[in-house]
Amino acid sequence: MDEQNFGLAENYINRELSLLKFNTRVLQQARDSSTPLLERLKFLCISCSNLDEFFEIRVGGVKQHIELDIAHITADGITPRDLLKHIHTEASELVAEQYRVFNEELQPELDAQNIRFVAREQWTPEQSMWLRQYFLDEVEPVLSPLGLDPAHPFPRIINKALNFIVQLEGLDAFGREGEHAVVQAPRSLPRLIRLPDEINEQEGENYVFLSSVMHAFVNELFEGLTVKGSYQFRLTRNSDLFLDDEEIDDLMRALEGELASRRYGDAVRLEVADNCPEELVVYLLQQFSLTAVDLYRVNGPVNLNRLSQAYDLVEHSDLKYPPFSAGLPQTFSHSVNLFTQIKQADILLHHPYQSFAPVIDFVRQAAEDPKVLAIKQTLYRTGPDSPIVDNLVKAARAGKEVTVVIELMARFDEAANISLANRLQKAGAHVVYGIVGKKTHGKMILIVRREEDGLRRYAHFGTGNYHEKTTRLYTDYGMFTCDTRLTADAHEIFLELTSFTKVPSLNTVLQAPFTLYNSLVELIDNEIEHAKQGQPARIIAKFNSLVEPQVIQALYRASCAGVKIQLIVRGTCCLRPGLPGISENIEVRSIVGRFLEHTRACYFLNNGDPKVFCSSADWMDRNFFRRVEVCWPIRDPALRDRIADELEVYLKDGQQAWILQSDGNYIPLQGHEPDAYSAQQSLLNRLARASY
Repeated sequence: MDEQNFGLAENYINRELSLLKFNTRVLQQARDSSTPLLERLKFLCISCSNLDEFFEIRVGGVKQHIELDIAHITADGITPRDLLKHIHTEASELVAEQYRVFNEELQPELDAQNIRFVAREQWTPEQSMWLRQYFLDEVEPVLSPLGLDPAHPFPRIINKALNFIVQLEGLDAFGREGEHAVVQAPRSLPRLIRLPDEINEQEGENYVFLSSVMHAFVNELFEGLTVKGSYQFRLTRNSDLFLDDEEIDDLMRALEGELASRRYGDAVRLEVADNCPEELVVYLLQQFSLTAVDLYRVNGPVNLNRLSQAYDLVEHSDLKYPPFSAGLPQTFSHSVNLFTQIKQADILLHHPYQSFAPVIDFVRQAAEDPKVLAIKQTLYRTGPDSPIVDNLVKAARAGKEVTVVIELMARFDEAANISLANRLQKAGAHVVYGIVGKKTHGKMILIVRREEDGLRRYAHFGTGNYHEKTTRLYTDYGMFTCDTRLTADAHEIFLELTSFTKVPSLNTVLQAPFTLYNSLVELIDNEIEHAKQGQPARIIAKFNSLVEPQVIQALYRASCAGVKIQLIVRGTCCLRPGLPGISENIEVRSIVGRFLEHTRACYFLNNGDPKVFCSSADWMDRNFFRRVEVCWPIRDPALRDRIADELEVYLKDGQQAWILQSDGNYIPLQGHEPDAYSAQQSLLNRLARASY
């Protein structure tokens, strides 16, 4: 096959459309009867929140290209205007399926478990009376209905807030004729209200949506006028932040200014109740400068993600995943000296199957150990009340040299990271905001300790964030090491991030934006050479997204050379497998299950001497060229074999695996594999109860 043909548009799947397919796979988890019922409800909510972010970021970018008349054509050859139409078609089908799953599948099954979302037409007189009083006591005092007239133009609508457009008839106290008003649901109030047991005719847990209460009693807000209709709507805005790299002299100050405007970015999507009259829909579209391609009518409460509160409110543990205890290496305990353990051998942890506690203890022991002189760490997302941050503060106050590279541009965590930076600075830590124009996405901790034979460095490398909550929900690898080559590389990278220096010459770590991309292509080309020489050649790679066209072309070349390529791609994949003469030797699968697959690892057979790497980076343009990423080799043979074995576990999954077809669609393996083997359950059994 001529390599020029690899670049043809038909050989690539569009990134945005591929991401929508991922949300479809998430939604299908809500239909899986083998999954506990409340977890299915949670998957429905996740698909909704994912779709929100898709519109806020991805669609926002597409619309910017259209507005600025930028001929931004990606490898798949779709223009922004055509892409927006494709998105509307695919997203409309996804939204319709979300509401069908809720209305026709989940709600009846929840009813059968005595968990009900009681609609207005089902309220008893006692319930209606109680809810009216609830409205008057708890809701009405915090509402600010906004009448619309020449003196009161249409208000600025907050991103993703629930609103009502109200049709009115009659004259108000000043003799003004009421026609339309907007009422915003207070974000400070719970979206689900539990009805007291004593007013319920049926046993169980009965809930009412705040939106239903507002619908029922909205007339209380417009005394003397007639409410002819009230209809839910929600506006989604472009939430991506723009900072001009050449104009920034204070990144934190510039970012704080941008955050203030995020809630009022350009409109990108309008959701309305499906019973909203056409003239009102047209009126709303006009107010937000949107068109029919931006409109989504919904058959039920606008924003099903509000149902996520039910997961915590409902008292049915039997309808959730059974709890598990994360495992630990056999030699570990809370009191073990980690520095002693790490000196003996590299230690690999696979979260959430294995505990994140050793990572917290690593920083805690460093903060308390008088032999530790310095701690350096990158932070991308940490979450509130982070014990790691607490220990960094403790170390700084104890007089240790603490340097923290905080990525202020971590999407949707910008405000939290600004607060974190201020807290660390007050404690005496050196805080650096990374490189303007290049997000610092690599995950590293470096500790310098004085020992009998001199200074020794200890490091932790991770594929995921130092965020205690997500380590219980996301799969990630983390490795402790005192290998002098790895720790020396970590030291050089920190110098590069905090000072002015040339591109470091690293021993073994691959770093974006400098060596990672070229090194990966070389590793792929190396497998091609082995295949051409008649040797077995194989690549296994696991990551979240595969987008970068040149890497895809390298994989196409490898496939044509006979290299067996197995990719485990959770989300977006722009490569088309199974194309005759191009990608016949490539299989792409996606695993969607209890945990969000987030590990990034790759395996190259290398003529029987395997090379294995873990990384903070996906195989995307931004990760290769616009971020600071680290990809580190697994040099310990036992750990190398372990990761290779765990990759094979994912390749055996027949229960939660989806296989990508050349047309861009995914086929679930469930029902086609006789043993219905689950990779996540296998790793739970292997790592959460026993340890390597």
